[in-house]
Amino acid sequence: MSAYYRKYEPDKSADSVMPFRDATGGFDLLEIERGEPLRLEFLVKERHSETKAIGKLEVKDAEPTKVSRFVLRAIPPGSSTSGVNFRIDGTTRARVIDTAIAKLNEFYVFPDAAKKMEEAVRGRQKRGEYDPVTDGDVFAAMLTEHFQDVSHDKHLRVDFSPVRMPEAPGGGTDGAAQFRKQMERLNCGFQKVEILSGNVGYLKFNIFADPEVCGPTAIAAMNFLGDVDAIIIDLRENGGGDPKMIALVSTFLFSKPTHLNDIWERKSDTTQQYWTLPFVPGKRLDGKPVYVLTSKRTFSGAEEFCYNLKQLKRATIVGETTGGGAHPVSGQRIDDHFMIGVPFARAINPISKTNWERVGVEPDVKIPATDALATAQKLATEKLGSNSFRIREASTP
Repeated sequence: MSAYYRKYEPDKSADSVMPFRDATGGFDLLEIERGEPLRLEFLVKERHSETKAIGKLEVKDAEPTKVSRFVLRAIPPGSSTSGVNFRIDGTTRARVIDTAIAKLNEFYVFPDAAKKMEEAVRGRQKRGEYDPVTDGDVFAAMLTEHFQDVSHDKHLRVDFSPVRMPEAPGGGTDGAAQFRKQMERLNCGFQKVEILSGNVGYLKFNIFADPEVCGPTAIAAMNFLGDVDAIIIDLRENGGGDPKMIALVSTFLFSKPTHLNDIWERKSDTTQQYWTLPFVPGKRLDGKPVYVLTSKRTFSGAEEFCYNLKQLKRATIVGETTGGGAHPVSGQRIDDHFMIGVPFARAINPISKTNWERVGVEPDVKIPATDALATAQKLATEKLGSNSFRIREASTP
């Protein structure tokens, strides 16, 4: 897998894909739905379940060959695979543009920016730039790019599914059950927890999942590390998640109630404060050195975790500048096949009175992400060694 990504999709890595690979067991190819020299549409089945997915692979007509687009969409249980495709027509394009713009004007965190996005996309529409597009996935990517060209908001995106989406994605009893099952298969995003040499704890997880479902997993991981002398938290592949989980994990690092972050919502003009919790079942690591590993893929809620700790001077951030997304997002359904993620609020740190939008979180020790773990281990060892020396020095008659 590493060799494949280095050669054909260098913007990705095997490490970032392995959790998905482990959860699904990989895929068996069932059928080629459409075959062209530079494009394949296909049907696959997970090896660990009965879940099927529709996929698309496109390559560039160049040397060396690179994958320009790879898409894989799960087919909801009970849905038919007949009629599943990526094709759209002019009526669909117009409907998607109209509805997406309406959602942005209603919910986007900055109303003036929403109007500018509308003007830009309407101008492209009038010039006929979208007329040749007949692939829904390509159209969604184009709209995402054109909205982001104006807003520079990495959370804002249009998504397409060749399979009909449910009326309320993720909602209701069935949606909650599916989410719980998915989190269980992914171990709630927790990949590794271990004690390194020198009694340094190491924790790697790739999502801040809903604590209603994943709180016990997070608590178990933190309790495993309850007696370490320092802790390294690896967020190099973490794309964010629920601020309530951020508060839960953060609570283990503080001895008293601590104000972490605020989120202001545009439509209701209300502010939600987030503090550490009054109680956690287990030992706290307050006073123990904390090192947080970052990469350019560290995003959204994972950035909040880093930003909070940096502002509170509670952790040393090691790695690369993070992605730069500070606006919570909500999914708004457009039609059976399209939806738009609309950033509807913004984070306001109680210390800096601002956030990390567009700029990311600057590490305290800036190095390539691949070197971050080794560097953090060295820093922790040196820190613990100097602390031990001071203790011995103070106890010497």
